[in-house]
Amino acid sequence: MTATVDTPITRATTRTKPATAPAGRNREQLVSWAFLAPFLIAFVLFLVWPLAHGLYLSFTNQSLTGAGGSWVGFDNYREALTDSTMWRALGTTVLFTVVSTIPLVLIALVMALLVHRGLPGQWLWRLAFFMPFLLASTVISQIWVWIFNPDIGAANAVLGKIGIGPIAWLQDPDVNLYAIVIATVWWTVGFNFLLYLAALQNIPDQHYEAAALDGAGPWRQLWSITLPQLVPATVLIVMLQILASLKLFDQAYQMLIGLSTDTTRPIVQYIFESGFVGYRFGYSAAISYVFFALIIIVGVFQMTAMNRRRSLS
Repeated sequence: MTATVDTPITRATTRTKPATAPAGRNREQLVSWAFLAPFLIAFVLFLVWPLAHGLYLSFTNQSLTGAGGSWVGFDNYREALTDSTMWRALGTTVLFTVVSTIPLVLIALVMALLVHRGLPGQWLWRLAFFMPFLLASTVISQIWVWIFNPDIGAANAVLGKIGIGPIAWLQDPDVNLYAIVIATVWWTVGFNFLLYLAALQNIPDQHYEAAALDGAGPWRQLWSITLPQLVPATVLIVMLQILASLKLFDQAYQMLIGLSTDTTRPIVQYIFESGFVGYRFGYSAAISYVFFALIIIVGVFQMTAMNRRRSLS
């Protein structure tokens, strides 16, 4: 009796599921696409379309004035690869990246170690170290233009106290790139400092307690525990810093207005000047994609090195 009553109900239930499940899935998919739509529109509008349009412009002789626009093939790329000014600007950018990345990593590491090991007034040091990173590049540039003023600047005043003659920090083409490095380190080291501080706080205290029981002093703990634990954070910071330094533009442009030369002009400034001063949008786009290819190569090299190290460990 029981089996003859239950069986029709069970069959009826199993027959209704295929009819309602697709409708529910379709409704869920519509809701999902509705949530994704704003991001997809912004992604296409502000990333995909500019990239595609810039690539198209690099194969044309488009001018800022609207003239031209005809297809020239690889002429812009051939001109860029034989342009000595572009290669000097690229060399300046690479030199700035190398010279600035080293102090930006080492100084941030020392600052984070000092604060993490219990320097009195930690909140004050954290605020002081990170505060410059919150300022706009225009503010930073004006501050350091005053500091590097050859007549009334604080930099030459300090050097004069120790018997070093005045230096034309921004006027001397052999020095002004290093002046920009000093300003950039002061401005952006706070971001790397925060990354190192977060990495230090993730090291378990049990490691230090066990090392102390074995008689390891502070220096031994630093070399055997702290620095090895910070290797992944250091790799990440170096990668981010190299990519950020390769994009040097605003502080160099604002601090060297009217003073930049072929030996101090970064590649991004040369791209800007080619498009908005020389009115050659097509050629500027071609240089941009040559520089973009360089950044991709650097990024792939760094990711390969990170993956190889991770596989070895």
